Amino acid sequence: MRLPAIGRGALFLALFCILVPGGSAGAKVYEPESFTLSNGMQVVAITDQRVPVVTHMVWYKVGGADEAPGETGLAHFLEHLLFKGTEKVPSGEFSRIVSRNGGQGNAFTGYDYTAYFQTIASDKLPLVMEMEADRMTNLMLDEDEVAAERQVVLEERRSRVDNSPAALLSERTNAALYLNYPYRRPLIGWAHEIEALTRENALAFYRKWYAPNNAILVVAGDITMERLKPLAEKYYGVIPARPVPERMRPEEPEQIAARRVELAHPLAAQESWTRRWLAPSRFWGESRHVLPLAVLAEVIGGGSTSRLYKKLVIEEKVALSVGAFSGGGDIGPSTFGFYGVPAEGHSVEALEKAVEAELQAILRDGVDPAEVARAVKSMKASAVYARDSVTAPAHAVGQALAVGRTIEQIESWPEEVGAVTAEQVMEAARAVLTKPGHVTSVLRPKPAS
Repeated sequence: MRLPAIGRGALFLALFCILVPGGSAGAKVYEPESFTLSNGMQVVAITDQRVPVVTHMVWYKVGGADEAPGETGLAHFLEHLLFKGTEKVPSGEFSRIVSRNGGQGNAFTGYDYTAYFQTIASDKLPLVMEMEADRMTNLMLDEDEVAAERQVVLEERRSRVDNSPAALLSERTNAALYLNYPYRRPLIGWAHEIEALTRENALAFYRKWYAPNNAILVVAGDITMERLKPLAEKYYGVIPARPVPERMRPEEPEQIAARRVELAHPLAAQESWTRRWLAPSRFWGESRHVLPLAVLAEVIGGGSTSRLYKKLVIEEKVALSVGAFSGGGDIGPSTFGFYGVPAEGHSVEALEKAVEAELQAILRDGVDPAEVARAVKSMKASAVYARDSVTAPAHAVGQALAVGRTIEQIESWPEEVGAVTAEQVMEAARAVLTKPGHVTSVLRPKPAS
């Protein structure tokens, strides 16, 4: 599965739509309040005053998919460099100041966004707002520090990707799945292109995209809009808006041929198998299929009660683990697919045939309303603690807004998913899973030479 975010502290963020239980008419998710500063920066408050803590996040509407050809990894490289300081906050001091004040912070880069966040006592909120606003416009980069950080990113790539057979295979699979869309490029970047990134590249990207009118401020926890609004106006509202280019995303051509990617690697501990299709997102393709596909993934492969698990793991014992996944939170084409690990004594090919047989049964016989109802209930139950975290609401709301959704759309999620029918699930299944352009990837152990 494509990993949507890569971060400075080895943080991978996989965000999906989070629900509250119930889904009754009028149900809400986070009940955020929002307004827009005069410079175009959206400000969002999500109130939860059970503990005196806030999560402060700034989301920029730019990510790895906005890089120019030959500059893979630039968005992630700049994320690292934003910790190199300004005239007010010298290099390395940002994180140290947050830590000295009892907080913690980090950042991450996705294909469609880059985000910076701190979780800290609510009375320290003005401190982190002042520092984050400062580095929105006043970044200073020393040539030697840029060179040193480039080596840090290269080492991150070596440890996280080059030494991970699954990550290496995922890179090659994405390159096969997306024929033209920039999601085919690795977020961390290809090593030879990281080596060529310069101080000038980073500053040009920074000046092009890092502007208040291309950013969203989300503060969740012990905060109210009454308190947040004057702080946002004081620290962020004084930053002038700047022209930001329109995002230029190429069209993805029709997928007419199946592809297969196999990797044998001495560090692979066991065989594994994945098959994925391009699928609609909220902003690409037939968006009405996004929620039915999420329900379909739950019915087919959402845990130990799903069809695949019961059939392949419990009954036939051909798989050690098996499941399904569905995206939908991207600006561009998303994915839908299946994954599995064969049980001892069974081959990847046997697992593949078993998954295909179950898929054909779904397409032939369909799903019944009871399965859909259980899947929806399970999806809601898995999010019962969503608002118990001060950070999760800020992440979920910020990510949705950064890709172009509205607060109204976020808050209507319970009603939307509760209205999904078995007929809609099958319409979505046939629209995606009968297409020939899927990519199958196989990872195999390889004896060390």
